[in-house]
Amino acid sequence: MSVDEREKKLLEKQKQLDELEAEIKKREKNIKMKEKEKKQILLRLAPSLWNDIAEWAEEDIRSINGQIEYLLTEAVRRRKNSSQK
Repeated sequence: MSVDEREKKLLEKQKQLDELEAEIKKREKNIKMKEKEKKQILLRLAPSLWNDIAEWAEEDIRSINGQIEYLLTEAVRRRKNSSQK
């Protein structure tokens, strides 16, 4: 096999690798976009609980929605950690 033939094969393989890399990047971007999506829910809370969360959110410099999301995230994380032990 000549040097020119080897070079041609290497260039073809490089092109295939570039196409695979582009596909992987596209899939990673789609995954990241899906992770950023937020689901909306209707949540009914007792006024006293709402007030407590609102005060806590203010102390932590978060919105009430952000505070609720933070609390739920922490609760899920702790549950996962305790179930792994």
